[in-house]
Amino acid sequence: MIALLLNPTNQNAEPDARAARNAAAVVGQELAVVNAATDPEIDAAFEGFPRQRVAAVLINPDPFLLGRREQIAALAMQHRLPTIFHVREPVVAGGLMSYGASFADAHRQAGVYVGRILKGEKPGDLPVPQASKFELVINLKTAKALGLTVPLTLQASADEVIE
Repeated sequence: MIALLLNPTNQNAEPDARAARNAAAVVGQELAVVNAATDPEIDAAFEGFPRQRVAAVLINPDPFLLGRREQIAALAMQHRLPTIFHVREPVVAGGLMSYGASFADAHRQAGVYVGRILKGEKPGDLPVPQASKFELVINLKTAKALGLTVPLTLQASADEVIE
């Protein structure tokens, strides 16, 4: 079973949970949606994962959960659970991997937009950009500590491998 850890106070929590349930059903995986909006709730979630037979934890994109990346990485290591995030910072802190839009590319796009506005274009006339570059980051130290082998093909396709 896979767990989705999410902050129920986030306005995207319910749509994200629905999308994760649908994705899990498509690939034939069981998904447990677990809410955590406080530090003790994060602790309790990880304490409950063994009883639920959770094999991996997907951390939903959320500022609160991102700010608790060290706590989540430590709990995941303590309970020997691989974690997947949406940005690289939690992977640097000890999470297993991340896959998501590149913040560096988003900042570059923002700079391009600022330039266009400074040259006289009206912000309302500019198209809304969507992420065009996604990054895969893998922490091999964490994988080794969890007793996992990351296939070489996956490592080769990663944008960053932490050794």
